[in-house]
Amino acid sequence: MGLEQAGFSHAALIEIDPAACATLRHNRPKWNVLEGDVKSFSAKKYIGIDLLAGGVPCPPFSVAGKQLGREDERDLFPEALRLVRECNPKAVMLENVRGLFDPKFDSYRREIKAKLEAMGYACSWKPVQTHHFGVPQLRPRAILIALKREYAPYYVWPLGIVAPPPTVGQLLKSAMASNGWEDVEEWAQKANDIAPTLVGGSKKHGGADLGPTRAKQAWAKLGVDGMGLADAPPEKGFKGMPRLTVQMAALVQGFPPEWEFVGKKTPAYRQVGNAFPPPVARAIGIAINKALLAGAKDADYFYGEERAG
Repeated sequence: MGLEQAGFSHAALIEIDPAACATLRHNRPKWNVLEGDVKSFSAKKYIGIDLLAGGVPCPPFSVAGKQLGREDERDLFPEALRLVRECNPKAVMLENVRGLFDPKFDSYRREIKAKLEAMGYACSWKPVQTHHFGVPQLRPRAILIALKREYAPYYVWPLGIVAPPPTVGQLLKSAMASNGWEDVEEWAQKANDIAPTLVGGSKKHGGADLGPTRAKQAWAKLGVDGMGLADAPPEKGFKGMPRLTVQMAALVQGFPPEWEFVGKKTPAYRQVGNAFPPPVARAIGIAINKALLAGAKDADYFYGEERAG
């Protein structure tokens, strides 16, 4: 969605999870959603596309896991590099957890960078804080941007927005009040900070709750019960700490209210918690788009002058 808002149209979307595919098809029926393992996908028919973007699975690099890196069977960076070789895009954008910047992965990041440079790209890694882009959540990410050398000089990392993001209370007040809960004003005043990182979990681990003990404690300080998710906002007469609904979690992740997640509560929340916040993807996508347009314009000018001469 963020890249769509940045001006890109999607040639193909590869996703292994059936529920996530259902969500994509539900919200964007015209998108070319290909359900299956990316290891079995060939990108050769998409040679010369503008952008190859992906969220490489996070568990191999997450501090919440064993941080096995390349030794983890879920590491798909090699597949991402294979896809780059196959379709030779003008730009590449890959996203992962902040743990990828831990010193133990320095050599792995350098190796990925070197392989992309050998394919004709100029590339860089950068840690990004999502709350700098209006997302009310402490969610540091590791972003890799690579552009063909004729476009790379025009790429500028987005700085984010000047205004601070809304607090959880400001963001979710109307949603929490939608069933007539009388204590919503008091709750919203207590929820006066941004959220901790939403954790979606995996198919093997993690259910419909808001993450490990430390995350639940952070949510409790905001007046939110992180032990699970609610099916609906609190009703009249409710006492205690409310739970988030899937829709509320999606708002915290930066999704607009009209985007609907398909599936039962646990798989729907897993999609939310594992997503890359659309406002951040939009900002970075706009920067990539500007670089591609500027590079193409410069090339047209250069070759036009050459032909005229």
